[in-house]
Amino acid sequence: MEEKATQQEMNGMARVVERNIKALLKRRKRDNEAKTREEKVADAITRFAGSMLFVYIHLALFATWIVWNLGWLGLKPFDKSLVVLAMLASVEAIFLSTFVLISQNRANAQADRRSDLDLQVSLLAEHEITRLVSLITAIAQKMDIENAYQPELDELAKDIHPEKVMDTMDKHNQNEAEHK
Repeated sequence: MEEKATQQEMNGMARVVERNIKALLKRRKRDNEAKTREEKVADAITRFAGSMLFVYIHLALFATWIVWNLGWLGLKPFDKSLVVLAMLASVEAIFLSTFVLISQNRANAQADRRSDLDLQVSLLAEHEITRLVSLITAIAQKMDIENAYQPELDELAKDIHPEKVMDTMDKHNQNEAEHK
């Protein structure tokens, strides 16, 4: 009987996990579809530039360019001082870094949204737990259970004010920075 109840709990948990995964995937798909054409292009370029294929192509191109212009292939050099190669590599680096920054900015915005969601869920969970502590403490006191009168239960039953926690964290960080 106990094993059956545990299996039902696991199935219920699996359904919740499955629902959450589907919701996250649906949201990710919606976010991807909402990208502008420019964002999609920047992401594609960033993805390609971060691949080994990109490295291999550049290795082959640069090696060929250098070997050709050093005269080792017996072909007429077109960039003896390799200045053109250096200029092209510099221009490419400028554009690639811009595409990477565009992608990183969007990723940071997504991370900020997820962080805000995490904070909201945590605050909601904290509020619910606080209410449960109050309720269970009241029940335990009604049943005259000795542990129901512990002083820390009163503290646990109080709501946390995030702005006060953040102010305290800022003070500690400031004190730590001053002592360095």
